Amino acid sequence: MNVRTNRGQPSSADFLSHRQAVAAAFDRVAHGYDRHAALEQEVGRRLLERCAFTRREPECILDLGCGTGVGAAALKQKYRRARVIGLDRSAGMLDRFARRSRWRRPLSAVRGDLAALPFARATADLVFVNLADSWVPERTAVFDEYRRVLRPGGMLLFSTLGPATFRELRQAGAELSVPEFPDLLEIGNALVAAGFREPVMDRESLTVQYPDLDAMARELHMTGAALLVAGGPERAPDDPAWRAAWAPLRVAGQYPVSYEIVYGAAFGPEEGQPRRTKGGEEATFSVDSLLKSRPIR
Repeated sequence: MNVRTNRGQPSSADFLSHRQAVAAAFDRVAHGYDRHAALEQEVGRRLLERCAFTRREPECILDLGCGTGVGAAALKQKYRRARVIGLDRSAGMLDRFARRSRWRRPLSAVRGDLAALPFARATADLVFVNLADSWVPERTAVFDEYRRVLRPGGMLLFSTLGPATFRELRQAGAELSVPEFPDLLEIGNALVAAGFREPVMDRESLTVQYPDLDAMARELHMTGAALLVAGGPERAPDDPAWRAAWAPLRVAGQYPVSYEIVYGAAFGPEEGQPRRTKGGEEATFSVDSLLKSRPIR
């Protein structure tokens, strides 16, 4: 389940450069991110409501791609006995995250990447990921990592961008490079291939409207969304060609940007449940489970 662009798959060097560029961009906008991230915060609230599907009280929660910690703080308020750990690549975001930690509701922060999580196997009862994986070129590896750090029977809860996202940006400029976000079927197949059980998904369309192109460009920049679209959102709002391209897309004097939000929930496999890999089926057992299965003589 890869995010495809018109430029093809990145090399290892490109991936490293991309990862560093994304982190640096979020460092620069961390100070004002919360003032512009209304969409991300609303999706996070809706994702949090889906915690009702959990089958046990979580002891450890990982908020991956935690940003400034809005989601982590809400998770800690909901599950006060749980240890909540936020992970993000951006040091600037994690600095803001740390300010949300309180003596009575402490939060832990870790710097790292979604595709190579710095956590041991079977760390968390709940893995929470809100609109964080669209900046990762290789999404299959991300699902593998989610599964690795999830305890048997634990729950993965995530939101991600679907294929109708940025529909207006595609219409406004043929020269733009807009990612081809995966659809429900692709995501579901990737979850099953990674070994998750009982995946359940749904989608909804949300539209953010802006009074002018300058407001649109500013918000896409401050939330990191502009990083996903090369060649357009940060063009000067007074560019005549850009204004002309947007003129037929205006609705009641507003400039719309559509987002397709895909929500997913799935459960970690029990010990020994096989998963499909390129080399065939693979099953994983903990040392404790193997020792317990040995016959007593």
